Amino acid sequence: MNMTSIDLRTSIAAELDQMSVESTFAEKKKNMKTVRLRFIAFFLLTAAVVVGCGRSEEIRSAEELRVERACRLDTTLRATLNIDSLERRAGLKTITAEAWLLVEDSTGLIISAKNANKRMFMASLTKMMTCLLTLENGKMNDSIEITEDVFVTKDSKVRPGDGYVLENLLYEMMLQSDNVAACALAKHIGGSVDTFVDVMNGKATYLGMDSTHFANPNGMPNDSNYSTARDLLILSRYCMSDTAFSTIVGTSFMDIPLTDGRHLPCRNTNLLLGKYEGCIGVKTGYTVQAGDCLVSAAERNGVRLFLVLLKSKNHSSRFTESKRLLNHGFRVMKSRNKQGV
Repeated sequence: MNMTSIDLRTSIAAELDQMSVESTFAEKKKNMKTVRLRFIAFFLLTAAVVVGCGRSEEIRSAEELRVERACRLDTTLRATLNIDSLERRAGLKTITAEAWLLVEDSTGLIISAKNANKRMFMASLTKMMTCLLTLENGKMNDSIEITEDVFVTKDSKVRPGDGYVLENLLYEMMLQSDNVAACALAKHIGGSVDTFVDVMNGKATYLGMDSTHFANPNGMPNDSNYSTARDLLILSRYCMSDTAFSTIVGTSFMDIPLTDGRHLPCRNTNLLLGKYEGCIGVKTGYTVQAGDCLVSAAERNGVRLFLVLLKSKNHSSRFTESKRLLNHGFRVMKSRNKQGV
């Protein structure tokens, strides 16, 4: 459900009126949590129009600068380097991915792009937003029980009745790309999955992700869950500026404890971690609908690259093609720095 700010404000007012006639403390506490999340969604929808608008560098907040850096893109590289020649030498024409966007982080220079503004299904790349909002709104030591209503797929490693500390479940979701964990976190943070999805869309609007819509917190197939390489690049850069987020997605393996003393060994689905020099994250994605996707970030000699790769041919090609594009990006930036441009 994609609510406008007016719709959301009306919904909030109606829920507050309803709360005034409910009797039990437990009901009021639960509803207050839902309304609090709806206020956050409303704030994000309205704040998007004022972030960075005409304010001087001196008085802009750290958050405004963070959003600006995440959104910064520079298309001038082709004017200073023979990119076409470099791309031919890198063999980029044989890449099977339907869309990608490769950017140098500090400048926003676009090094390579294909269909970067085309709306595509994003599969589990969705979980970047779920992780971000959980970090922003959750308490890391909260306890969460996996309930039947969030058990949306049988291929999950978490099972109904399992208990986790929120921080550990967050790691499990991101390392294993667990769909049930995403729903459990969304329900815990939002009071309901639907409310959490409203906040996801509010945050997307706030970040200027104009071609993105979230329909669920995990990226399972849904025609209304889509984005673009450009929008996902904004999201990944914004997320990676959060230390807790970058620590999670940069973790290759974790033996995750349950609250009953059992442990769940989890290896990150991002196979570039520990195998591609300088890789620091961030997230894999796959459904039949979306194909094989990967958002990656790598850093060498002070140069940090971000790459969004969508709908590659298969599981292995998303990694090999990402490595090829990242290698190309580092060569381009080395050539640019040698020329002093």
